[in-house]
Amino acid sequence: MTVLDWALLAGYFVLLIVIGVQTIRRVQSADDFAVAGNRIIWPVFFGSLAASFLGGGASLGVAGKTFSDGYVYMFAFFGYAVSFLLIGLFVAPRLKRYLGAHTVGDVMEEHYGRGARLITGVLSILLCAGILGAQALAIGTVVNATLQLPTVPSVIVGMGVVVLYSSFGGAWAVIQTDMLQFVFLGVFIPVTLVLALGEVGGPAGLLAALPEAHLTFGGGYGALMFIGLFVSFLLGETLVPPYAQRTFSTPDSRHARIGFAMSGGFAFLFYFIAASIGLVALVMFPNIPPDQAMPTVVMNLLPAGLIGLVVAALLAVVMSTASSYLNSIAVVFVKDIYQPFVNPQVSAQKKLWLERGLSLGVGVVATLFALSVPSIVDALLYSYTFWAPTIVIPLLAAVLLGSRAKAAALSAIAAGAVVTAGWILFLQDSTGLDGLVVGAAANIVVFAVVALATRATPTTPDRRPVAEEA
Repeated sequence: MTVLDWALLAGYFVLLIVIGVQTIRRVQSADDFAVAGNRIIWPVFFGSLAASFLGGGASLGVAGKTFSDGYVYMFAFFGYAVSFLLIGLFVAPRLKRYLGAHTVGDVMEEHYGRGARLITGVLSILLCAGILGAQALAIGTVVNATLQLPTVPSVIVGMGVVVLYSSFGGAWAVIQTDMLQFVFLGVFIPVTLVLALGEVGGPAGLLAALPEAHLTFGGGYGALMFIGLFVSFLLGETLVPPYAQRTFSTPDSRHARIGFAMSGGFAFLFYFIAASIGLVALVMFPNIPPDQAMPTVVMNLLPAGLIGLVVAALLAVVMSTASSYLNSIAVVFVKDIYQPFVNPQVSAQKKLWLERGLSLGVGVVATLFALSVPSIVDALLYSYTFWAPTIVIPLLAAVLLGSRAKAAALSAIAAGAVVTAGWILFLQDSTGLDGLVVGAAANIVVFAVVALATRATPTTPDRRPVAEEA
């Protein structure tokens, strides 16, 4: 990298810190820290949400897996985009009925009681910590592949910046930095693909140079493996805490619907771009580790002066997701565990400082997790097992059907967790079917059976005021 590249990269980090510091004065309450005062209109919501879910898995992970497996992995990863479209059209607007809600636990308690809030809070923290660790690992991967710096100190420095602005600026800082990061990834990642295609003879040259299996829909995946991956990505991040939190930050259901659905549409395009960069890397640099596909293309095929900006874009993709999950862990712990079960009389000021302190502590734990998993995508898939087979179905039943079947929800959560764990330990390797899929199926069946057995009748949520739809 040239001096100009280093200067641009350093300027990006300085700008992130400045944004984080200047938002401190806007955070006067727990509402400001958690949901930015419910004042996030749909264009900002779209940019922030897209920056949050287009993290290390959606960029480095997709490029790396497509490098090794072909476009089949991209098709499986489209499960994310489908999920966001469906949530945007049918679920996100209904979340705005829960006035004053900050977390998924608020919704679960409304329908299924305090026990459901506690379980949701614990599982939310496990999920967020795992995904945060995946992003920390991605920071190290980017820095090591582009700047040739050791992974461990790279993770520490990168996470240090994230922790700094997330801890003190809360949701305001996360959303404002997300918008900057969205601009970087929305401009410079596509530019990278355009320039890289020029090095391999354009789209036709790329297709001609690739193994045939890399261009087929099925690739080398069996039907069960593909279905398992698609369902894992479809359900794995459905209404996870940061995305629900973003939805609660909007002023009404219209803003929630438009922002969520647009981010789903944008995801299809971004995943295609990331996957295609991975294939360019396969043609040009076939012997590199898969997770380094995108950084290697950046460092070897881009002109001086642009490298620093694209490295900043790669870090933006990762750091935006990391900051979102870090903020959510703090909010979930205080709102779903500490306040209702430990100290119901906690003051607003103490809640705010507790959330900030937790952000600092959790950053350390996530960094340690990042150094103990084999790849970014593995870290994501490990984390999803805490969420999709347990919380998603009862949550959707609550929001869409108004279900208050407490016994069904708690039984389904337990069944999903036990079946998923048992399948992963004893049957996943021999069958090729992901435990998350089997656990989610068990969750659905148990929820339906127990709900019918206890004659639980779905009702419309009525204990909270309903926001008027715009």
